[in-house]
Amino acid sequence: MATGRDEVRRLAASMAGRRTNLAILVLLAAAWLTGALNFALGTGWVAWPTVGHGVVTLGLVVVAGWKWAIVRRGLDRRPATRTWPSVLLGALVVVAIATGLLHATGLVLRYGPLGSMQVHVGAALLALPFALWHVVADHDTLPGRRDLGRRNLLRAGLLLGSAGALWATTEAVVHAAGLPGARRRASGSYEQGSHDPAAMPSIIWLFDPRLELDPAAWRLAVPGPSGPRTLGLADLQDRTGGTPDRVTATLDCTSGWWAEQDWHGVRLDRLVTDVPTGARSVLVRSATGYGRRFPLGDLPHLLLATGYAGRPLAARHGAPARLVAPGRRGFWWVKWVTSIEVDDVPWWRQSPYPTQ
Repeated sequence: MATGRDEVRRLAASMAGRRTNLAILVLLAAAWLTGALNFALGTGWVAWPTVGHGVVTLGLVVVAGWKWAIVRRGLDRRPATRTWPSVLLGALVVVAIATGLLHATGLVLRYGPLGSMQVHVGAALLALPFALWHVVADHDTLPGRRDLGRRNLLRAGLLLGSAGALWATTEAVVHAAGLPGARRRASGSYEQGSHDPAAMPSIIWLFDPRLELDPAAWRLAVPGPSGPRTLGLADLQDRTGGTPDRVTATLDCTSGWWAEQDWHGVRLDRLVTDVPTGARSVLVRSATGYGRRFPLGDLPHLLLATGYAGRPLAARHGAPARLVAPGRRGFWWVKWVTSIEVDDVPWWRQSPYPTQ
């Protein structure tokens, strides 16, 4: 009889462990998805994935106690080759959660040369292959039809409800205490250098190099009736009749900061006047080789900026000319622009996030 009871307890513990692992797997997937959406959206809907990201992250905190019990049992039974990847996955998830919470509250925004968002995202990306390994190594963790029962759905609802309540409580404390996090943007970014270009950071995407181009020698290739032609800075001024186009727009960088500036330059619809039949997108390229593709309908809303706050751009901010793309995150704002192309490739046929 004792042996039967022990077996029942073992099976019950195994099922509880599976449910916990499955919950963590689903929450991690939701965290990566909402984080990716937060990076993709510039304005408007960005608040929803930001809130969702916070809720599922705190959901991981809620299940941490149950997971720790599973980890302790696993350390006693599993060989080291099966244990260390799980331990490393757990450590990376803890780092991602901790740095995310510290960023959200505004208590810690930098770790030496790295911003809190860079550490948060870096830890999350490093955890991804270990999470995939965990799924491959433990097929029983994968969700199936048996997980759609009424009891499991109620458990999932209770977990999300608890995480949502914890998120709301955290936000209330941040605002009541007047922490810096109360002033962050819907995307989670903090203001830095608005209307003060000298104080605005100069982050570049991944491995793109920093350039200093000679304004006198700089040339821009644009579409023409008989093929590409080149323009200098003086030619850009001619396109606006000597009075530059102006727009006040917010650069919201995925590194966790935003800045509003008064930009001036020339709208892209003044530069791209010869659109061939069948054209579907416009490609803006940098002298570094970096580029982003936009719908043709965006041309009147895109600005090739040559200055801000009534002065020329600084080299670190993309001089002699950079793209200003209102409503899009910072990696769309191409620096050191040297060519604008129009072709029949749809704008969405590109990596959601550039790999360069």
